[in-house]
Amino acid sequence: MTDRFEIRTFGCQMNQHDAEKIRNLLYHADFREAASDDPRDLVLIHTCSVRDKAENRLYTELGWLGLEKRDNPELLVGVGGCVAQQEGARLLRRFPQLDFVFGPQNLRHLPQLIDLARQRRRTLRIDYEDDYAARFELPERHPEFESASPGRAFVTVMEGCDLFCAYCVVPKTRGREVSRPSSAILREVCQLAESGVREVTLLGQTVNAYGRARPGRVAGELPFAELIRRVAAVDGIERVRFTSSHPMFVSQELIEAYASLPELCPHLHLPVQTGSDRMLQAMNRRHSRDDYLRIARDLRVARPDLALTTDLIVGFPGETREDFEQTLSLVREVGFVDSFSFKYSPRPDTPALRRSVPLVEPQEAQERLEELQQLQRSLTLQAHQRRVGESCEVLVEGDSRRGGGQKSGRCPYNRVVNFVTNPPLPTGSLARLQIIDATPHSLLAVEPDDAAVASLPLI
Repeated sequence: MTDRFEIRTFGCQMNQHDAEKIRNLLYHADFREAASDDPRDLVLIHTCSVRDKAENRLYTELGWLGLEKRDNPELLVGVGGCVAQQEGARLLRRFPQLDFVFGPQNLRHLPQLIDLARQRRRTLRIDYEDDYAARFELPERHPEFESASPGRAFVTVMEGCDLFCAYCVVPKTRGREVSRPSSAILREVCQLAESGVREVTLLGQTVNAYGRARPGRVAGELPFAELIRRVAAVDGIERVRFTSSHPMFVSQELIEAYASLPELCPHLHLPVQTGSDRMLQAMNRRHSRDDYLRIARDLRVARPDLALTTDLIVGFPGETREDFEQTLSLVREVGFVDSFSFKYSPRPDTPALRRSVPLVEPQEAQERLEELQQLQRSLTLQAHQRRVGESCEVLVEGDSRRGGGQKSGRCPYNRVVNFVTNPPLPTGSLARLQIIDATPHSLLAVEPDDAAVASLPLI
């Protein structure tokens, strides 16, 4: 009988994409995904360590799996991802129900780790491999593997980071910056296009640093903007995105790509983290407030309809009310369509932990976060309302989480669009729709001139 697996994933898009790679590896190892009521032979938890919330969730999940393993001693349990890299052997010591731990750079060794676990050999694999090119190359899609998002796909173009922001564990958990050869990237994109993919998102921790020559490491032989041009030129690819970027690497060539490439979606996620120069310096962000504002202006000259989104941290050690006010003013001045904002989360072995400055009281940090999020909700709603009456092209992703018989997809600006069509549109297809209403969270659209559903409430 075929072995069944379950993957529980939380974290960034890179983690989600790594989980898809793991799913494909398991298909090649003759596993199949368990349905909700199926018994499982293997449970993998794929983790994130950017904030402590995801790490704590891992420990809770492992506690429940320990109870489950008492009743089913044959169940194999593994942990991968950034917390696995960060905690390593401590996880194996703390959780006897755990059979193996593997880091983000060791995905390709998963079948061997499972074989060792079946022999009752508990294993740790978190080494940084010297064979950079090999760790990028994994088996092609198994014939029975079905993507969770037909029509769109993520493609890893680089890994790691050399910037060492004061709050961030990525250089320690994901390793140093390594670019993937462009020939391998383009080969994967061509295969995806042949399988029906129309939208690709290029992934990396500092993705627009792709191609930088780094001593002793593989370097992409193309600048990032040129890589985008070549990906956009692949027959069948109609949309190109990338995440997550850094202001330091927004080159003039990349800005010009937004002006000249219709396939490059008019959306950029460009983390700023704070609007205070004092805090930017403390965070080791390597750009100033004025740098960011200049980049935003230049991008909007190149692509006037560009939707900018960002990441923001409140309550970083030493942040004053004045620093926070500068963040609010930056958010207003840039007019972000959306932002992902969080309270500062102390992470192990990061420079921020060593700052001898007053900490922001938790209640004050929470109040600042709520104030920032209230401002962003207002800006997002205004941006959405300005689009009512527009037509837009939506890539259908599946059933809407809002229910009501609606489908959901994303427009080129990366906004969620809920809609009803008759008959329903297939997942992975592109559709031209009319926007008829807006909330801070999504847009509602219908087929053009579809009076029968134009009066539907936005839910």
